[in-house]
Amino acid sequence: MDRAEQRKLVAFAVRPDDFQRKVRVKKTANLVLFVVDASWSMAVAERMSATKGAILSLLTDAYQRRDRVGLVVFQKDRATLVLPPTNSIQLAQRALADIPVGGKTPLSAGLTMTQQVLQRETMLHPDVIPLIILLTDGAGNVSMTGMPPQEEAHTIADQISAENIRCVVINMEHAAFDQGLAQALAEHLKAPCLTLSELKAETLYRAVRVEMSG
Repeated sequence: MDRAEQRKLVAFAVRPDDFQRKVRVKKTANLVLFVVDASWSMAVAERMSATKGAILSLLTDAYQRRDRVGLVVFQKDRATLVLPPTNSIQLAQRALADIPVGGKTPLSAGLTMTQQVLQRETMLHPDVIPLIILLTDGAGNVSMTGMPPQEEAHTIADQISAENIRCVVINMEHAAFDQGLAQALAEHLKAPCLTLSELKAETLYRAVRVEMSG
């Protein structure tokens, strides 16, 4: 029966296609977790400065979105969650003010903490899209289990890649001394291995934005 015929029978004709339902569209959120080798290095200050600047730039971008940024630092014999995932510039500025540096390179510990942080975050926020930005030369020299450090790190990297987590390795080794360790680690992570022309906040930020948009 069409609407005209209905109106002969009732004062107000309503058809099924008149009803509308409000559909809530859930936006996905990015979580960018920087994982930085802060062991002794001539360039460690440059590395940390670039990372801090990139984090603050990403948080400025995230003002109108639900994106969050975090930072894991590994040095000496441990990894530290310096900045738990946040979208607060104020919290980030306080957390990034004083970061420990120096000592050996516990790469396995850094990868393990990365895995733990992302597992927790994806449980709490199932719609999150995680991205790891790993700044390292790939040369771990501290083991957690007694395995050779490089073998142990590659085993953990295999576990991370098995979870289909996007990752980018930023190779921190000087080109003249590069033994291919960062590239080997990237292969276990199934990740691209980038060498930035210059390590500054802006270039690191741009590299992350390209990966996020991809």
